[in-house]
Amino acid sequence: MRLLALALAGLVLVSTGCRKDRDFEDERSAAELYEDAKKYLDNQSWDRAILTYKQLQTRYPFGRYTEQSMLDLSYAHFKAREPENALSTLNRFIRTYPTHPNVDYAYYLKGLVNFEENMGFLERMMPNRVHDRDQSAARDAFNDFNELIRRFPESRYVADARQRMVFLRNNLAAYEVAVANYYMRRKAYIAAASRARFAVENYPGTPQNADALVVMHKAYTELSLPDLADGAMEVLETNYPDNYYVQGRKKKRSWSDRLWPFD
Repeated sequence: MRLLALALAGLVLVSTGCRKDRDFEDERSAAELYEDAKKYLDNQSWDRAILTYKQLQTRYPFGRYTEQSMLDLSYAHFKAREPENALSTLNRFIRTYPTHPNVDYAYYLKGLVNFEENMGFLERMMPNRVHDRDQSAARDAFNDFNELIRRFPESRYVADARQRMVFLRNNLAAYEVAVANYYMRRKAYIAAASRARFAVENYPGTPQNADALVVMHKAYTELSLPDLADGAMEVLETNYPDNYYVQGRKKKRSWSDRLWPFD
């Protein structure tokens, strides 16, 4: 009986303590919860920031602190390397508050999340397995930044977004050319020509266009399509006269001209 009484007393104390903790938590206002979460965020305590922001949103589902907390929570997820949670929170914010003064930041942060996913992939990427890699994060980042620029051309985030889009376009074009070269090595000439043409048509003006045209000329030559091969070479010679492939072909022609100088 004595042991039972002690056990019951212990349970009462524990439940009372838990209730006091809950009462203390419940006493915090939305402003206080946001302030605590912001301190965790500033101190890079991402997990504690995430927990506190979620408490704020659960107990105070409406109000200016809750709105801003969704953006801060997205950033905390981003820094905690939880891209899926960051993107889902940002999408929910955009759907719920499409006219919020900081909605441009939501689009920008979406782009950053996908951009960093792409960069992490690039650091791990093995060149000899590039044909197996997925560039969906890069495409999503490009589209996110493009949407920001389209909707909010005066946003302070536009300049940075434009620079990142240039990098992403070059990266996507390089990927397509790498895949095209892979197909060339496998003698899959139709697939090689298709990927190279895709790069030229969808990422014009990128440094990789010259390499794509080289692949197109080689692939169409192997496929016995001289008109298409000559067309690719004409574009290459016109736009990239100093390209190694163009110069190499000129040397070959001049050598043959010396052997047979009659027209």
